Amino acid sequence: MAIFVVQLRFTDTDTDRRLQVRPAHREYLTALKEAGKLVTAGPFEDQTGALLVYDVADEAELREILAKDPYTPADVYELVTLKEWQPLFPLG
Repeated sequence: MAIFVVQLRFTDTDTDRRLQVRPAHREYLTALKEAGKLVTAGPFEDQTGALLVYDVADEAELREILAKDPYTPADVYELVTLKEWQPLFPLG
């Protein structure tokens, strides 16, 4: 398994569109959390983007997960960072 950090920047100038998709996005994240694929996630306080930490087999699996996220077809974010991460302290 590998830990990946993903940083998103919201690109939607009309936040209404993102907010319409957000419930489905959060349901998807909840399912990933329950499946042990998502460690933690959340938006930045200023609502300009979000940070997500995944525990997946490899980058290919993560990219599949991101492709299925309701935010992806809605085109409301851009990927700023997708990096494998080596946490210094144990997660959870």
